[in-house]
Parts: sequence; C-alpha cells; structure tokens
Amino acid sequence: MENPNLLPYETIVRATSGEPEAVDEVLRHYGKRIRIAVIENGISTGIPRTA
Repeated sequence: MENPNLLPYETIVRATSGEPEAVDEVLRHYGKRIRIAVIENGISTGIPRTA
C-alpha cells in the first residue's frame, strides 16, 4: 500500500534530472508547504527573520 501523501520515487528521480513535467508535479505537490516556509522565514518580504 502506497502513502498517498508522498510522490512516487520515480517522479522525484525524474525531477532531479530536470524533466519539466516531473518538476511541475513536485512543485504542485509541495506548493503549499513551500509558500508556508517562505512566509515563516520572511523571504516573501525580503526582511530577514529575527529570533
């Protein structure tokens, strides 16, 4: 049984090889996490995050 929250290994391998369709799939899959990380780290505003 596969975990539906994970991308197939083959997709990751294809994305790291630069295949555009696989890269798009990875970005779609992790897009929300990427946006949250950007906001949490202050990258979207260009202002460094302070402790």
